[in-house]
Amino acid sequence: MVWSAIVHSAIGTRHQQKQLPCQDYGSYILQSDTIIGAIADGAGSAKHADIGAQLAVKTALATLSQWSDPWSAVEGHVMADEAQSLFTDLLQVVVAALEIEAETSEYQLQELGCTLLSFIATPNWLACMQIGDGFIVTQGEQMDTFELLFEPSKGEFINETVFVTSASALEYMQVAVRTQPYPFVCAATDGLEKVAIRFQDWQPFAPFFNPFLQCLRSVPDAADRQAYLETFLASERLNARTDDDKTLLLCLYGQEAEE
Repeated sequence: MVWSAIVHSAIGTRHQQKQLPCQDYGSYILQSDTIIGAIADGAGSAKHADIGAQLAVKTALATLSQWSDPWSAVEGHVMADEAQSLFTDLLQVVVAALEIEAETSEYQLQELGCTLLSFIATPNWLACMQIGDGFIVTQGEQMDTFELLFEPSKGEFINETVFVTSASALEYMQVAVRTQPYPFVCAATDGLEKVAIRFQDWQPFAPFFNPFLQCLRSVPDAADRQAYLETFLASERLNARTDDDKTLLLCLYGQEAEE
């Protein structure tokens, strides 16, 4: 049993038209039988949001991977008790890294603003956090349906949300722990919300997720899986429905697909 994962960030057509960089970033670390993932969406109004998003993700992954090895040695009930404190500490480390970058590069801290979604997934439990919009969708071992862990944090105005650099970031941080196997985990930035989540009842749209689940289960070559994701995120059909940057991180724990 192994973790298979794919991740990609694609620039939105709106940013292409304005000649702006992609302000999304996502990545993951495989650690024994555990996968640690993180994605971030830079604030559209932040001058150096792309730098902030990359730094937030890289700091979160490096920090979580250093705090325990392996994470699967931690009991699920222990993680349930400690997750809030753990992710609070993680937020402080990420903000400190952004503060150092701001000081070193002579930026304002808010110019590095970004959302942050991160998770630790072992064969026996899942722990997640989210600051801002975007989504984390999972599927348990004995479940036929997908589960949205958190409703995205939205502000009073369109495209408004909470960022890790916000004074209220800790107040709005959402944390969840599932103390049973959740072999499928998907994290995405808000550029994909309207095609993946039904806003009327905050339920995942299964036809969006099923093809990726099937790809991870049945396509043996990692390069082919990656190409499938990149082709989807660059497709005209998708860009006709969303003009924002898009990051998608998908993970599955199971048997390796056979050649």
